[in-house]
Amino acid sequence: MIEDLLTPLQPQPQSDLAPLVRAADLLLLLDRWVERGWLRALDKAFVGFLHELEPQGDPLVLMAAALTSHQLGHGHVCLDLFETLKEPDFALSLPPEGDLQSTAAVLPSQVLATLDGAHWCKALAASRLVALAADQSEQARQRPLVLSGKRLYLRRYWAYERRIDNALRQRLAVQEETPEDLAERLGGLFGAAKATGPVDWQKLACALATRGAFSIITGGPGTGKTTTVVRLLALLQAPAVEAGKPLRIRLAAPTGKAAARLTESISLQVRSLSVDDSVREKIPSDVTTVHRLLGNRPGTRHFRHHAGNRLPLDVLVVDEASMIDLEMMANLLDALPVHARLVLLGDKDQLASVEAGAVLGDLCRDAEAGWYNPQTRSWLEAVSGEQLADSGLQEDNAGTHPLAQQVVMLRHSRRFGEGSGIGQLARWVNQQQAEEARRLLAARSHADLYGLSLKGEQDRALERLLLEGHGDGPQGYRHYLSLLRGQRPPAGTALEDPRWTAWARDVLQAFDQFQLLCAVRKGPWGVEGLNQRITAALFKARLIESDQQWYEGRPVLMTRNDYGLGLMNGDIGIALKLPEHEGTQDGRLVLRVAFPRNDGQGGVRFVLPSRLNDVETVYAMTVHKSQGSEFAHTALILPEALNPVLTKELIYTGITRAKDWFSLIEPRAGVFEEAVRRKVKRLSGLMLDLG
Repeated sequence: MIEDLLTPLQPQPQSDLAPLVRAADLLLLLDRWVERGWLRALDKAFVGFLHELEPQGDPLVLMAAALTSHQLGHGHVCLDLFETLKEPDFALSLPPEGDLQSTAAVLPSQVLATLDGAHWCKALAASRLVALAADQSEQARQRPLVLSGKRLYLRRYWAYERRIDNALRQRLAVQEETPEDLAERLGGLFGAAKATGPVDWQKLACALATRGAFSIITGGPGTGKTTTVVRLLALLQAPAVEAGKPLRIRLAAPTGKAAARLTESISLQVRSLSVDDSVREKIPSDVTTVHRLLGNRPGTRHFRHHAGNRLPLDVLVVDEASMIDLEMMANLLDALPVHARLVLLGDKDQLASVEAGAVLGDLCRDAEAGWYNPQTRSWLEAVSGEQLADSGLQEDNAGTHPLAQQVVMLRHSRRFGEGSGIGQLARWVNQQQAEEARRLLAARSHADLYGLSLKGEQDRALERLLLEGHGDGPQGYRHYLSLLRGQRPPAGTALEDPRWTAWARDVLQAFDQFQLLCAVRKGPWGVEGLNQRITAALFKARLIESDQQWYEGRPVLMTRNDYGLGLMNGDIGIALKLPEHEGTQDGRLVLRVAFPRNDGQGGVRFVLPSRLNDVETVYAMTVHKSQGSEFAHTALILPEALNPVLTKELIYTGITRAKDWFSLIEPRAGVFEEAVRRKVKRLSGLMLDLG
């Protein structure tokens, strides 16, 4: 029975790798784990599939497969066998330690207690379900698992990682020709280099990106990533326009919200560029989602553009690249023409993608230290006029960091200056200085920071903050609902009257003034519970007319792409009452949901609620869903118990969604500090030997 598993999974002195326990016992144990919510039913089904392929297979292989599959659900591309044996229970979704002690279930740490990593690898290598990474035979390619050193992959994710690795290595080997007058062009866009003062990292980022087929510009909020990329596009486009061969440039972002924000930002930046109109006209400001760029085929994992039908472009810029998962990055690189340049923008310290992989984080592992080699340093100094001698960067004299030669980290935040509490708090959290972060919050010395410690689940201070904001500055949800009522066009105004669009746009912008972010979805401090609680509070305050499914003022979040409607996962709309038909003035109003158009012109589109199948109320949203967005006042509410998702990356991402004010809401003391001390480590093997 299951108890028999507690002794057999251990190194055997003989070389015989026959099954150490019955597979049936292991499958029964996995069923128990699924019942307790420790393992996904999907993971157990995958193991069942493998068992059918190889009925006499070693249970050690099936156990590794179950844990590898489950780790994918936590964003890990692979399972590190040796690290798993150090903390076996970490590989499952276990409850808090106190709850765990009350269960009598067998844990992975008990099953694998005496197993040796080398023996586990040996058992996997001997299995007909597992291919060795170096084995390129046709037989090996049919096997569902891949073992690379001490890392075990599902075949599909091994293939994604190899496709990315190979594509980027090829691009890093390409040295693009730069204009002979590059120094003068940089000076025209950024001004002459100063003899003293800080390094102009934006200028260095532009310079590096002109010489390579692949480059990364990373940096925190307000460090000027958008400003940099607009100048980079001018730098690349100007010589091409002068030669009569303008570049085909495309801009993309992972979500509709991020695309809309970048469209607006780039439109403003392009207008202020000091370049010829002929160049300015060839710098696009329209940003699309990555899914739309590739041409999503609904109901499949495939796209219209791929290795056999590449994208018609010369330069691709992808913003918010930290949100792009392994599979999407592989598809994007497959579809990119060989001659095209790829520029990734993003904050390496933000949360990684919801799906498996942390591509930007993996590629930016050397960004902080720099690690430029002497050739890169001297070239940068020559074309930019900047001096790197006192920059504090590490120098790569051994040539062991080739990837780092095309990565620049922007370091000076213009949004969060030295006096910004938000900026200081974000830095302390990012550096995992929990005590310093707590002292900053407790001091109440910055008008842009506010902390609320709740006295139990029913503390009405929460409703007061969420509805009213606090002090004279930050707003709550009352603000957009008051504007909705106070600025509605007069009764009898025809639907085609532009005042309806202007009103809807103002309501949408007012809603963006405040957003509550959550770490989790379930429970009283999660998205689902808080959306119900806020709806009830707004109804009680008579700010909304109903607390049922659809009512005027209801904000909704798209949870899936809807290509028929042209709405993307992450788009936010608000239900508003508008005239029923065009050309009538009879005063009859019906609910329609207003969504901003991602056109940079402030356009709005209206959709009937009956056409929206994949939406949820969004007074509260997860921090993950908020990526690519920013709000004047952001409030982050933590759960009352430590949760696997609570890390310094989640806290940092929540803080940096705030432009002007940030509020931290804590149901229990100590959770904030514990979360800040924990760092996300997503396992992968992407470009490990490139620095």
